[in-house]
Amino acid sequence: MSKILVSFFSASGVTKDVASKIANIIGGDLFEIEPVNKYTNEDLNWNNTNSRSSREMNNPASRPEVKNKVSNLSDYDTVLIGFPVWWDLAPTIINTFIEENNLENKKIYVFATSGGSSVINSFNTLKNTYSNLNFISAKRFSSNVLENDVTSWIM
Repeated sequence: MSKILVSFFSASGVTKDVASKIANIIGGDLFEIEPVNKYTNEDLNWNNTNSRSSREMNNPASRPEVKNKVSNLSDYDTVLIGFPVWWDLAPTIINTFIEENNLENKKIYVFATSGGSSVINSFNTLKNTYSNLNFISAKRFSSNVLENDVTSWIM
């Protein structure tokens, strides 16, 4: 039986709720990718080119510091990585998570929350950036996660 880690970054709480539902459905363990410096509403204002999120997303080298690492990553065969879609990409804190944790030989599934943006560009960018990793597939979820949508995607 494979063990599944449902890791996620959530700036507003939506992705956290979705990750919790997914973990309950598939029997996975939850891990929150928390920034050392929590995002404020002003930080998340994508209309402001000087907001923290805008500056991070406009700098490909940006790697926001993560509060903690997964201590028992070797216990997991499958890792889900969830995030809100920012600028049609994964927030750069996801790169920090991937680079600070050895995900080689893991099956990696990506899930995203978004009001309307697709997860495809985020997934393809991560897959191309980390070509040594085994990215399987991606899915965008609304806050209303249905069990059948999750099980048909990952099980």
